[in-house]
Amino acid sequence: MTSPAPEPSLLSGPGDWHRSRLLPPVEQVRPGLWSIPVPLPNVSLRYVLVYVFETDAGPYLVDAGWDTEEAYDGLAAGLASIGTRVQDVQGILVTHFHRDHYGLAARVREVSGAWVALHPADARIIPGLTEAQLVPRMLTMLRNAGAPCEVIDLQHASLRGLDLGDMPSPDILLEDGARPDVPGWGIEALWTPGHSPGHLCFWEPRHRLLLSGDHILPGITPNVPSPSNERPDPLGDFLRSLERLERRDPAEVLPAHEHRFTGLDARLRELRDHHDGRFAEVLAALADGAVLGWDVASRMRWSRPWESMDELGRRAATGEAMSHLRVLALRGIVREQPGEPVRWRLADTSPVA
Repeated sequence: MTSPAPEPSLLSGPGDWHRSRLLPPVEQVRPGLWSIPVPLPNVSLRYVLVYVFETDAGPYLVDAGWDTEEAYDGLAAGLASIGTRVQDVQGILVTHFHRDHYGLAARVREVSGAWVALHPADARIIPGLTEAQLVPRMLTMLRNAGAPCEVIDLQHASLRGLDLGDMPSPDILLEDGARPDVPGWGIEALWTPGHSPGHLCFWEPRHRLLLSGDHILPGITPNVPSPSNERPDPLGDFLRSLERLERRDPAEVLPAHEHRFTGLDARLRELRDHHDGRFAEVLAALADGAVLGWDVASRMRWSRPWESMDELGRRAATGEAMSHLRVLALRGIVREQPGEPVRWRLADTSPVA
């Protein structure tokens, strides 16, 4: 694989690429390690950064992109620019099962014969990623949150014909601490559940790099889904996963979106402060008389006003509000009254009627 010099940046800094409407260039992160921006369809993030490790056997990828023709062409062009091909890929380390990371893995595997690796907790989810199973779970979450009947109907309509693409089972299951076979690189898998139950970060010790997937991004706070029987405390999982990374001291963090950054400890503090602020908003909503997760979510501050959110945005916000309520309940600050809908109250107030 050849290693041409990366094109000089036309913008003043890495963050400017994310703020612009342009894709960043293919970049050499370190000798033998590249980032390739792969376009995403109709989402505000615009691209996922696929990282490419050079080896004597061929390239190994971290994440693959969304399964679209544009994404495949973008990945193929990026690999060609560094002197290799999709057909040469030997393995794909997937940070988590979401479509913008896992979706293109099946096609790359078909073309190249590469293995695909994923954490077991995410691998267990894949068989349930069908419209027949996924839609009822989403609607149940909204009913538990107390969403109005007309909202449930709108949400149901928006989910009909849900296109989940080809989500194949992985070839390799990576547990926490696993060292995947990437010749010449001592990569270590770090289990960081929260954004997904099996989210993985990858530690590269030679250059002290943390490939953080969606777990830690420089400017965006990753969404945390609603609690479920299988995942009773996803936000608690996320916060504990942040603590795990305090033991690392990376020279640079390589996220899957936005841009590379330094200062992991400061970003960890920002993420914890962000959720502390969300907890305060939840408590204020309950003190103001809200008892349903839907009503709590509608009173919280999101990246866009509640009134202007589409169905997907409100569904994600409601799920995250429910996760904040669950953490507060586990801490003994809030009490949860099971049912459909679930009702919530401050622990030092009278029972919910």
